[in-house]
Amino acid sequence: MSKHPNILFLMSDEHRPDVLGFTGNDVVRTPVLDDLARDAVVFNNAYTPSPICIPSRQCIAAGQLPRTCKAEKYGDDLPPFSMTFAKRLSQFGYAAVCAGKLHHDGPDQMQGWTTRIGSDMNVEPKYIPGRDDESFKAFRHPSSYRSRDEAGEVVRSGVGHGRYTHDRDAHALAGVKPFIEHHYNDVYADKPCANQPLLLKVSFNRPHLPYLTTEEKINYYLNRVPIYVEDNDFEHQALNRGSAVVGKDGITERDVRKATAAYYGMVEEIDEDYGKVIADLKHVGQDIDDWWIIFTADHGSMLGQHGTWSKSKFYEHSARVPLMIRPPRSVRDQWGMQPGKTRFVNQNVNTCDLFTTICQMADVPLPQQEDTVFGRGLDSRSLFPLMQSDGWVSDWDDESISQFRGGELMIKQGSLKYQYYENMSADEMTEVLFDLAVDPTECVNLINKPEYAAVLTSLRQRCAALGFGPDAVGEYENAGYRWQL
Repeated sequence: MSKHPNILFLMSDEHRPDVLGFTGNDVVRTPVLDDLARDAVVFNNAYTPSPICIPSRQCIAAGQLPRTCKAEKYGDDLPPFSMTFAKRLSQFGYAAVCAGKLHHDGPDQMQGWTTRIGSDMNVEPKYIPGRDDESFKAFRHPSSYRSRDEAGEVVRSGVGHGRYTHDRDAHALAGVKPFIEHHYNDVYADKPCANQPLLLKVSFNRPHLPYLTTEEKINYYLNRVPIYVEDNDFEHQALNRGSAVVGKDGITERDVRKATAAYYGMVEEIDEDYGKVIADLKHVGQDIDDWWIIFTADHGSMLGQHGTWSKSKFYEHSARVPLMIRPPRSVRDQWGMQPGKTRFVNQNVNTCDLFTTICQMADVPLPQQEDTVFGRGLDSRSLFPLMQSDGWVSDWDDESISQFRGGELMIKQGSLKYQYYENMSADEMTEVLFDLAVDPTECVNLINKPEYAAVLTSLRQRCAALGFGPDAVGEYENAGYRWQL
C-alpha cells in the first residue's frame, strides 16, 4: 500500500444510526454500505460533537468541539483558512476533493479543500464585510415566516422530489464521475494526476426533511417501517423545546408512517449513489481494497421518537451517529481481521476523532497546537488503537461529548449520559442523567438517585472543566485529550 493511501469519505445528513442494514435493521435496503461493513470496523457508540448540521460539520472538519472552535450554534462557521483535516492533508500533497454538502456559511468556502464539486457554496449576508444593514432589511423574511416548520415538513413528506436535497445531491454526484476520469485518466490532455493521493469526500443532503422519495420506495416501505413514536415519552421542556410534537400541529399516525417510509427511501437512495461512486472508481481501474473508506453522518433524526422530529436533541437517535471505517486489505490482514467479518467497537467515540484518525491513515503528522483553530489544540483522538483491538490509553477513555446552542452539554461516559442546560427557568431542570444500561429508551431521569451521587460528582467536575455550569473553568482551552500521535 502507498505511504499516502487514497481515502474515500462518505457522509449522509440527518441519518439515524439504526436505519442501516449493517447495524441490524432488517427493513431498510442498504446493500452497498452493508457490503463495505463486512470488512470494516463499526463503532456502535459514535456521537456527533453537536446535534445540528453546521456546528457538527465545522467541528468534524477542525477536530475540535464546539466550545473549542467557537462553532456552538447554527450559522457559526470556522474562521477563514482554518486548520481542517482537508487542509492538513493538502499540505502534504493530497488532492482534497469534496462533492456535496460542507455547509460553510462564511467567506472561505473551501476551508482546506483543493476542489469542490456541487452547489453547496453560499456566503451568508452576516459574513459580508462592510454590509449595509438597512439595504438588507428589505430581503428579510416577514416575521410570520417560520424557517423550519417541522410539522409542515412532516406532513409534506411522502412521494415527491426535494429540490434542496435531491437536486443538490444530483449536482454533486454528476460531478464525481468526470473528476475521477480526469484525475486518473485525463484522456484529452494526457496529464492525469493518478500518482497524487486523493482524499475524496462525497457528502449528501439526504435523508433530510422534508422526506421525499419515489413512489416505488414508498410502496415498498409504507407497510414495513417501524413507528418510532412511544407512549412512555420522557417529558422535559429542555429536551423537547422547539420541536413539532406528534399529535399536535395536524400530524397524524398516517403522516408519521408516510414520513418514516420516505426517510427509509431516501436512505436507500444514498446507498445507491454511494454504489455509483465506487463503480466510477472501479471503472478507471482503482482497486477499492487499496482505499481507506469512512462512512458517517453529521447527526441523527428522531422520527417522532420522544414526540419530537428532526435533530438538535441529545437523545440517542439524534446525537448518536453511524460510523464505519473500512481499512485497505493490507491493513486488515495486518490487524488480523477475518475476511467478511465486521469488527465492532463499543467504546464511546466522537466524529471529532476523525481528524487525528484521517491524519494517521494518510501518514501525515498532526498540526502544532498553534496552527489549530484559535491555537487551542485538538479534541481529537486516533481511533487506530480501538480498530486494532488494543484499546485506548487516554485521559478520558470511553467518553464522548456533544454541545448545542452555546449552553447545552452532553457527556457520555460508559453507559451514563449526563446533560447540562444553561439559562433554564426556576421550575425547569438544568441537569439530566440517563443510564442506558438500565434505561435504553431514555425515559428515567436519575439525577436525584442516591446510588448515582458519586459518579454525578465526577460528571459535574468534567462539566466544569469543559466550561459549563456554575463552577466552569474561566480559561477553557480544549477537552484535555492527549492528541499527539
